[in-house]
Amino acid sequence: MASGGTRPDTLIRASPSPAPPRPGIGIGEGTALYVGAVLGGGLLALPALAAHVAGPASLIAWAVIVLLCVPVAGAFTALGTRYPDGGGIATFVTKAFSRRAATPVGWSFYFTVPVANCCASIIGGEYVAGALGGGRVTAMGSAAVILAMAYAGNWFGLRMSGRMQLAMVGLLMLVLLTAVFTALPQTHSANLEPFAPHGWLAVGSAVTLLFYSFAGWEAVTHLSGEFSDPRRQLPRITVLSVVVVAVVYLGLAFACIGVLGPAMNDSAVPLTMLMERGIGGAAQSVTVAVAILLSFGTVNAFAASGARLGAALGRDGSLPSWFAKGSAGGEVPRRSLAVLAVIAALVMLVLSVVPVGVDSLMKAASVLFVTVYVAGLAAAVRLLRRMSAAWCGAVIGLIALVGSLFFFRQFLLLPVLLVVLAEAFRLFQRRRAVERTTS
Repeated sequence: MASGGTRPDTLIRASPSPAPPRPGIGIGEGTALYVGAVLGGGLLALPALAAHVAGPASLIAWAVIVLLCVPVAGAFTALGTRYPDGGGIATFVTKAFSRRAATPVGWSFYFTVPVANCCASIIGGEYVAGALGGGRVTAMGSAAVILAMAYAGNWFGLRMSGRMQLAMVGLLMLVLLTAVFTALPQTHSANLEPFAPHGWLAVGSAVTLLFYSFAGWEAVTHLSGEFSDPRRQLPRITVLSVVVVAVVYLGLAFACIGVLGPAMNDSAVPLTMLMERGIGGAAQSVTVAVAILLSFGTVNAFAASGARLGAALGRDGSLPSWFAKGSAGGEVPRRSLAVLAVIAALVMLVLSVVPVGVDSLMKAASVLFVTVYVAGLAAAVRLLRRMSAAWCGAVIGLIALVGSLFFFRQFLLLPVLLVVLAEAFRLFQRRRAVERTTS
C-alpha cells in the first residue's frame, strides 16, 4: 500500500465513469432527413420544367447544381459542427455579423418553409390526380393530406419523423434508381438535338428553377443540435447525402431527356412517362407512391428544421418570445410548428382559389433560399479558418450564388420585402423595450 496515499481500489471508484451518449438523431436518420430535404417534390416536375426552358442544355444546369452542392454542403457542415444550434444559418450570421443581420435571414427561411412545402405537396398531388382523376380538386386534396401527415409526424418529435423518413427514403431510392436504369436502354441520341434550342442564356434561367431542388443543404444546420454527436456524424451524413443526391439528380435528368425528349415538355408527370417506358403497366401506381414519398420527405424535413428555427428566433428576440418554447435540444417546438402549419393551410386556401403556376412558386421559394445561402456562406467566410477546404468551398459557393441572383429579376423584390418587414419588427421591439424602461 502506498504510504499516506489512497488505495488503488478507491482511485478506481473515484474516477468518473464516461458520460453516456446523449440520445439524438443517428447517421441513418440524419442522412434520410438530409436527402429528403434536398431530393424534394420538385424532382417530380423539374426535369420537364427545366427542359422546357433550356432544352437538352438543361443537363448543364443540373450539373452546375450538383457541383455547387459540394462546396455549399461542406461549408454548412463545418458551421453545423462548430455551432450546433436550432437557429442554423441565423445563428451563424449572428456570430459573424450581428443579430440585426440575422433577423431577415431567419425570416427568409422560416416564412419560405410553408410556401416550399405547399409547392412540394401540390406536385405530389398532381401525380395522384393523374392516376385517380379528379383534376385540381384531387391534387389539392392529396396535397393537404401530405402536409397534414408531415406536420403531425413532427408534432410527436423529430426522432419519430426521422424514423419515418429513413424508411421512406430507402424505398424511394430503390424505386427511382429502378426507373432510371430500366429506361436508359431506350435513350435516343436524337433527343439531345438541338442541344440548346433557346440559346445558352436559357441555361441560367433553368438554374433559377433548379435552385428549388438545391435548397435543403441548409435544413440540417437547424437540426445540428439534435444529433447525439454532430462533430462526428455531420461530415459522414453530408458525404453520403451528396453522393445519393448527385446520382439521382443527374441520372433522372439524363434519363428523362434522353428517353422522353420533347414528349415530356408539356407533361406535369414526367416520371410517370419514364416509368411506363421502363416497367410498363405498373408505372402509374408505382409513380404515385414515389410522388407521395418524395413530397412527404421534403415537407417532413423542412417542417422539422423550420419549426426549430422559429423557436430559436423566438429565443433570440428575432420573433416574439412566445415562439421560444421548445427551443432547447430534445424538445419539440410545437408553437413554432403550429404557426408553420397555419401559414401552410392559408397558402393552400389561397392557391385553391387563385391558380398559380408551380414554376412561379418554385422561383419565389428559390430566390429566398438563395438569399439565405448567400448570407450563410458570407458568415462561413468570416467564421471558418482561412484557406481551409470548407472556407474555400464557401468562397466558391458565395461567388456562384451572388452571380445567379441576376437571373431572378423581379423575384428579387421578395427578399427586399422581408428585409423591410424584419427591420420594422426590430424597431417595434426596440420601441417596446424603451417604453418598458421609462414606464
